[in-house]
Amino acid sequence: MKILILNGPNLNLQGRRDTGVYGTRSFESFYAELQHRYAEVEFACFQSNIEGELIDAVQQADGRYDGVVLNAGGYTHTSVALRDAVAAVAVPVVEVHISSILAREEFRHVSLLAPVAIGSIMGFGLDSYRLGVEALRMRIEACPSDGRCR
Repeated sequence: MKILILNGPNLNLQGRRDTGVYGTRSFESFYAELQHRYAEVEFACFQSNIEGELIDAVQQADGRYDGVVLNAGGYTHTSVALRDAVAAVAVPVVEVHISSILAREEFRHVSLLAPVAIGSIMGFGLDSYRLGVEALRMRIEACPSDGRCR
């Protein structure tokens, strides 16, 4: 099984940025543990602060990966183009967030991605990624043709 973890803007600062909300642990150390925990999964990881690069990564994941765990950061609330890319591909996408977007500022309460993702996980810190991987594994096993169970 091949899973792409896709991180949007400012997630390269994980562990240093707004630690009261996002914690002090780096994504790199968490990612290494995730790879160790799921040795049977072939992971790839990509982070970009640029909307178009995230769109390209979603499109390129189609047919290359069995699933995508996507933390779009601030683009969750603003990017119609990223939403359209997720809707256009057959690869299943799980939306994740380190914090609960519903417990934050009102402008963060709306996710443009939620309606086109197979599910959303938020508020569990970096463990939201692990839960996203678990959700993808369960969905792919239940729907082996494309993981979307249309």
